Amino acid sequence: MSVPALFTAFDSRGVRFRNRILVSPMCQYQAVEGLANDWHYAHHARFALGGVGGALLEATAVEPEGRISPGCLGLWHDGQIEGLRRLADLYHDQGIPLGVQLAHAGRKASSAVPWAGAGPLRPDSPYPAWPTLAPSALAHSADWPTPNAARREDIDRVVGAFAASARRAVAAGLDFVEIHGAHGYLIHEFFSPLANRRTDAYGGAFDNRARLALEIVRAVRDAVPAAMPVWCRLSCMDDGEGGVTLDDSVRLAKALAREGVDLVDCSAGGILGPVARSATQATPGHQVPYAARIRAEAGVASMAVGLIVDAEQAERIVADGAADLVALGRGLLDDPSFAYHAARRLGLADAHRLLPVPHGFFLGRQQAREQAAAS
Repeated sequence: MSVPALFTAFDSRGVRFRNRILVSPMCQYQAVEGLANDWHYAHHARFALGGVGGALLEATAVEPEGRISPGCLGLWHDGQIEGLRRLADLYHDQGIPLGVQLAHAGRKASSAVPWAGAGPLRPDSPYPAWPTLAPSALAHSADWPTPNAARREDIDRVVGAFAASARRAVAAGLDFVEIHGAHGYLIHEFFSPLANRRTDAYGGAFDNRARLALEIVRAVRDAVPAAMPVWCRLSCMDDGEGGVTLDDSVRLAKALAREGVDLVDCSAGGILGPVARSATQATPGHQVPYAARIRAEAGVASMAVGLIVDAEQAERIVADGAADLVALGRGLLDDPSFAYHAARRLGLADAHRLLPVPHGFFLGRQQAREQAAAS
């Protein structure tokens, strides 16, 4: 019996994923001063035991001002390394690569956590608001504060912060990094004409608006080992007229690949309004066509996201060549053993091998075999 495409291995630079199902980055808003804690461990333990091929940690700020909210993870100082190392060990115990999504929220930073309204932090908020950074002094929407337009020294600092955070990811034992260039956050803001009104080398023409993304990729690529994959998440289409088009994103993906990006994680929307809307109606697989075009035309691997809900749908995406990987968020929250159940449904003969092996039991069997051989 042939192996379903969804359960073939995938190699990204020096990292092998045993199947094509990844845990999508899901913000938990549970960190304190950027530190991972038991909540993050519990959140990820269920996926690590469910047979996925790989996982990505949530948007992790490269500097404190780049957090979406006070509850976001960070990797801006060495004290934050150990918490991520614990999560890496959790996945590695099951043979699963773990990456981190490095991010700067730009003008959408300094936000309340979702259950406190998710809008900008107010003066009377329990956690004080902080100034935000953007390509231009344009607020995210009418009720958001006006950000500071980035000076050259701010841009240089942010590029350096991405590189420093990438080095900490290596120190934490993580297997790959993803640069968050989507959802209306800083890199996306520089690329989108809807947020970038600059007239210098970082605004106006396509090459100028793409400059920050490419500078960050170069810095991160130089900061990590040659065998470590560097991925990038893009909002492939903006949710407003006059914004980023899919043609723009194909062109950007080609440039990113030339700078050493190994895979583009294809999303959409988030540049306008108080919430991160998609540029297309949210139906199962609604963002898969973006991944398909990026993969076909940009010469780089792609990952599909967006309401991937069942085994057959995920299998078609990979088997038809629309994407190399699929990332699930809500589907895995609903069923942390989605990968195992998908393997059974698709007829994978040794689906049971996706299940975890309790290490004490395994080691006990190994010791018994060694003792028997010695006698």
